[in-house]
Amino acid sequence: MDLFLVVFFLIQFIRQRLNTALVYKEWDKKLLLARSIAIGLIVAFWIFNKSQLVQWLSYPLVAYILYVIHKEKDFESIRSTVQSLYPYVIVSFLGDCFELVAATQYKSYRNYFELAKGFSFLWMLALWFNFRKQQKVLEKEREEQKRKDEENEAKKTSLEYLVAERTQELTIQTIELQRALDELKATQNQLIQSEKMASLGELTAGIAHEIQNPLNFVNNFSEVSVELCQELEEEINKTEIPDADKEYIAGIISDLSQNQQKITHHGKRADSIVKGMLQHSRASSGTKEPTDVNALADEYMRLAYHGLRAKDKEFNATLTTDFDPTIGKVAVMPQDLGRVFLNLFTNAFYAVAEKKRLNKDNPAFANYKPEVKIITKLFGGKLYIRVTDNGTGMPEHVKAKIFQPFFTTKPTGQGTGLGLSMSYDIITKAHEGILDVTSTPGEGTEFKITLPVSLNT
Repeated sequence: MDLFLVVFFLIQFIRQRLNTALVYKEWDKKLLLARSIAIGLIVAFWIFNKSQLVQWLSYPLVAYILYVIHKEKDFESIRSTVQSLYPYVIVSFLGDCFELVAATQYKSYRNYFELAKGFSFLWMLALWFNFRKQQKVLEKEREEQKRKDEENEAKKTSLEYLVAERTQELTIQTIELQRALDELKATQNQLIQSEKMASLGELTAGIAHEIQNPLNFVNNFSEVSVELCQELEEEINKTEIPDADKEYIAGIISDLSQNQQKITHHGKRADSIVKGMLQHSRASSGTKEPTDVNALADEYMRLAYHGLRAKDKEFNATLTTDFDPTIGKVAVMPQDLGRVFLNLFTNAFYAVAEKKRLNKDNPAFANYKPEVKIITKLFGGKLYIRVTDNGTGMPEHVKAKIFQPFFTTKPTGQGTGLGLSMSYDIITKAHEGILDVTSTPGEGTEFKITLPVSLNT
């Protein structure tokens, strides 16, 4: 009977210790079945008046439970505790075997067996009590460790928060420093551009003023010479001179008058160019003015062309214009936009001249004709300007740096690398537009300007 109770409490201990109802549901079903069998055997033991047969049925049940505990890894944590049950089971089994084999002699040794069972039972209780004590200590240690882990986790979370906060502060400071650096670079570029343009403006203004004085004399004296020719012709008509001589003299006077008129015409043209140079040398007012962009582009295209022709008398190029006649006057900064046109046209003429020079001995380029073209178009509240050439073109690595300050592909002394950088700033910052470039090496380049405009008639 007592072995049945041991089996019953052993099953309850296993279910409680391993929490099989939640963790090992399949084992829990088998343990419940074993518990039901143990209860049934207890009931049968009393019904059949403490039948020895029922008593012997408890041993296979106990043996099976102990076998499963030692075989299955799921029960590894309770094996040491269950081992305390061995002495009691062995003593009970030996006593029952001795009683079955020699019942008469068993009566003489019954007290010894009962005493051994008592000691083994006490041994089992002592081990279980010690195990429970150890379990409580372990649970306390686990709780303490859990508390420490929670504290460490809280500290870790706090540290991570502090690190994240500090990282965010450093990121903001980095962004602010980068912004300050960008502003410093932009200011530096503006100072470089202003200094360059100021020097260029002073030089241009000085040259223009020096040219303008003798040019005024040429224009004035040519006009006076035309008037003198007219007076001379009138006086000759009054004088009695043979008709043949009059015709000869009149012819000379007519030729002289035409020459003086041509001098006057080209002198005025030169005067307009000098005035344009003076206007170009002035600092921009930063105020947009109604401007005929077509006329402005045409003027600076010819200025750039004749500027290159002055250096290279053999250079010739086709100047093609495709102006939108519906544009009228557009509000822009004429001095600044003129600088952009001058830079773009100068680069375009340089590219076609360089292509002509590099391939002058190449039969494949015998029919090459340098051409620079400008197209203007007004559409959807935007002014589109395209400056195209059929020159040398640019590879990708050059095109990527073309608007950087001081970057130039021209030989030393022929380019400062500030023209296109200044043009980019004028279009993108001063006019809030877009300046872009497309190029094919060996075929040509196209600069594309897009300006948001308001019309002024």
